[in-house]
Amino acid sequence: MILDINEIQKILPHRPPFLLVDRIVEMEPGKRIVGIKNVTMNEPFFVGHFPNYPVMPGVLIIEAMAQTGGVLALHGGAIGADKLVLFAAIEEAKFRRPVVPGDQLRLELEVLQRHTTFARMKGRALVAGKVAAEAILICKIAERGK
Repeated sequence: MILDINEIQKILPHRPPFLLVDRIVEMEPGKRIVGIKNVTMNEPFFVGHFPNYPVMPGVLIIEAMAQTGGVLALHGGAIGADKLVLFAAIEEAKFRRPVVPGDQLRLELEVLQRHTTFARMKGRALVAGKVAAEAILICKIAERGK
């Protein structure tokens, strides 16, 4: 299963510059997903993080993982287009190496638990096959606008 940026925008409410997943390259509905984020020097956060040594903020790497997990949670409309996926908790977050312009993040998430109103997923962000960050993400599935 492959989703391009246009299909992702039909699922997620995020928009540039805060949409942090460019493509979905693998998906087993309800089980696992793999997304891609191409990191470029044009990212607005590199202006101040850090001048002369651009590094993608760790919280945005985690957000990219969460958005990828959100696609998995909402894909196919089984939950409904009127739903949002919101952070409830982040556990065991670890940052292993810096992510810099020119890197391509491979965002891998697998569902650990799934219920009607929440999901718990294990995520990893890799660059060239090496782990840049990892965490367990817990999200709440909520009504949009409530």
